[in-house]
Amino acid sequence: MTKSPRRPPAGLPDRDTLLAFLREAGSAEKTDIARHFGLKGGDRRALREMIRELEAEGKLGKRGRKGFSEAGALPPVGVADVVERDVDGELYVRLVEASPDAPRAILVADNDRPGPAPGLGDRVLAKFARGEDGWEARLIKKLDTETNRVLGVIRKSNKEVRVEPVDRRSKDVLLVPHAQAEGLRDGDLVLAAIERGEQRYGPKRGKILETIGREDDPRAASLIAIAAHNVPMGFSEKVQQEAQDQELPSLKGREDLRDLPLITIDPADARDHDDAVFAQRDEDPKNEGGWIVWVAIADVAAYVRPGTALDREAREKGNSTYFPDRVEPMLPEVLSNGLCSLKHGENRACLAVRMVFDKTGRKIGHRFVRGLMRSHASLSYEQAQAAIDGPEGGGGTDEVTGPIMEAILYPLWNAYRAMLKGREKRSPLAIESPERKVLMDPGGGIGSIQPRKSLEAHRLIEEMMIQANVCAAETLEQKRVPLLYRVHDAPSQEKLFNLGDFLQTIGKPWNKGEPATTKRFNKLLDETRDGEHAEVVNEVVLRTQMQAIYSPENVGHFGLNLDRYAHFTSPIRRYSDLIVHRGLIRGLGLGKDGLTDREISELPAIAEQVTMTERRSMAAERAAMDRYMAAFLSERVGATFNGRITGVTRFGLFIRLEETGADGLVPVSSLGGEYFHHDDRSHALVGERTGQRWTLGRTVEVRLVEATPVTGGLVFEMLSEPAPRDPNAPAARLGVRTRGRGGDGFPKRGAGRPGGPRPPRGGKPSGGLKGVRKGKRR
Repeated sequence: MTKSPRRPPAGLPDRDTLLAFLREAGSAEKTDIARHFGLKGGDRRALREMIRELEAEGKLGKRGRKGFSEAGALPPVGVADVVERDVDGELYVRLVEASPDAPRAILVADNDRPGPAPGLGDRVLAKFARGEDGWEARLIKKLDTETNRVLGVIRKSNKEVRVEPVDRRSKDVLLVPHAQAEGLRDGDLVLAAIERGEQRYGPKRGKILETIGREDDPRAASLIAIAAHNVPMGFSEKVQQEAQDQELPSLKGREDLRDLPLITIDPADARDHDDAVFAQRDEDPKNEGGWIVWVAIADVAAYVRPGTALDREAREKGNSTYFPDRVEPMLPEVLSNGLCSLKHGENRACLAVRMVFDKTGRKIGHRFVRGLMRSHASLSYEQAQAAIDGPEGGGGTDEVTGPIMEAILYPLWNAYRAMLKGREKRSPLAIESPERKVLMDPGGGIGSIQPRKSLEAHRLIEEMMIQANVCAAETLEQKRVPLLYRVHDAPSQEKLFNLGDFLQTIGKPWNKGEPATTKRFNKLLDETRDGEHAEVVNEVVLRTQMQAIYSPENVGHFGLNLDRYAHFTSPIRRYSDLIVHRGLIRGLGLGKDGLTDREISELPAIAEQVTMTERRSMAAERAAMDRYMAAFLSERVGATFNGRITGVTRFGLFIRLEETGADGLVPVSSLGGEYFHHDDRSHALVGERTGQRWTLGRTVEVRLVEATPVTGGLVFEMLSEPAPRDPNAPAARLGVRTRGRGGDGFPKRGAGRPGGPRPPRGGKPSGGLKGVRKGKRR
């Protein structure tokens, strides 16, 4: 018990008195209750019967092995996760492993306690008490949930069992007892915890928490990334059951769109189809040469309703996470690949927008409908593009695309070419960022790594999705329904000054005082596109951009050059889009499953959550790709490659290989026998004695020295010679003095390790700037 309530007169209490006692005490065992009320003999038996009745009625709940508390009560002290932030910035916690209907508690910070304040996702130890407005959790301490865990590989010897971390940044090699490692094999992937104690010297001690898999498993890269980045896996039984219980909604309250020849265009290996499109000429004489474009999106809100277990787990996941060999979906497969997927020839619930464009690509009107549709064809990007290109372009029609060319594909392309005029006038940021795709072989290994093709079919779908997203934001603003914007802020003044400093080193003028606009960036990119500095300028402009985030406050989308923008088109795989769908349902009166008042109050917390989960997924996907690359190249150690310097740091040069796009490090300790200064203005390492330079963007030849699949690390040896001193270069802004081969080996850590620090990717935007294929985070 937390405290001893005043003792009442002896005798069996009535039900209300018993509940009031437990409410004040927090929890108590039967013997404590009997002692408090002075019960003996028959009264104790009557008390046990009363407790059984109250428990059966749901008014009492178990607390521990023998204790009881009022239903919905929290323990005096407990471990909880910070799960929400409200509009006023207040944090709320929920008990770890609590039932879904367990109450949340507002977190009351203790300003006298040292240490950093907790934030969303943190775990805390707290005291719980009822306040005037609900439960309060008074912070005792923030718990260290991540830094004491190590994901690693078992290494066995006669003397010891070690856990070597798979994270290239970790230095914690753990020793575990032989007894704990019984049954484990050399090469097993495990999750281990660092044992806290008085040990000061030597390797840290650890204990095995769980076995993840094998390091030689072809799927190890994805499994490691999932575990290392805490990407939620699978679904609870309750969520699976809720998903199984869903049925296709009837036509009641919906517009019948089944005769509208909507089609899906997706990657060839897509299993979930979020969106379908259709275009036709506008017959209105007032809009001569104009087009009507329909975009229909899976109506996920019809199945995933606020407050359900499905909704809670979808919010926790935030989005689907994609790996070369698997997907960790936001929704169970029965929905993501079933009822919510716009499958060819099957009736599906949808939320659709009908957009009208004039011949210059300007949108002159739109309206949303909640409907029932049927996809008339399911095409891959390659099929659609080949049909449009025809025999002259190396393509042609097939048994799928042939019958729909005249009726569907030609109108879609003609509508897109009109929309393209509006896009070109808007001038979104035109950064090029080539991507690679890992192709798996039938045995689960890596078959090849190939560049992703950028087709006009990709750009067509991208532009139609962008315009649908704009319509969603405009409609919600018009209806005064709060929403989650997809915002991408303009570059900071500091980043613009750094860009200007760099451009000065290559003789390119840049007025630092002039405001940043996409047209200005595009002009710079166009002027350098065919020159020797094209790739490095593209890279530096990319790093100048801010990251796109979700927010209930609108600052516009700089990269797309749009005043208002919201994600609407992918609710199967992004929770942000589901929130926008619910907002439209509420604002347009399209049903009773729209955005709730509580969700509106929680929009800041939801925005923070889905931004966090998106970045978590991006980090996991990137880490898995690094490991796949290292595994693919591990058999080619000693081979030479052409590459480009994509990062210059004080500890070495990051190289991206032309053949595969893999990133690796040339340690500064292998560059020669003199000191190098890191000039951050010109993104160069400059030799102190000779003035020779290694500069960002330069094409070089390297030899692969090490490839470590379990960490994703590649180490190269430089074969090219440095550039000579440049007498016309601006005065260098010298940074850290670092040493090449033959010196003191600085830096002491990281430079020569397989998979040292990653190349800088600072500020890479995630909103419409990385590519045009569907599935990107526009």
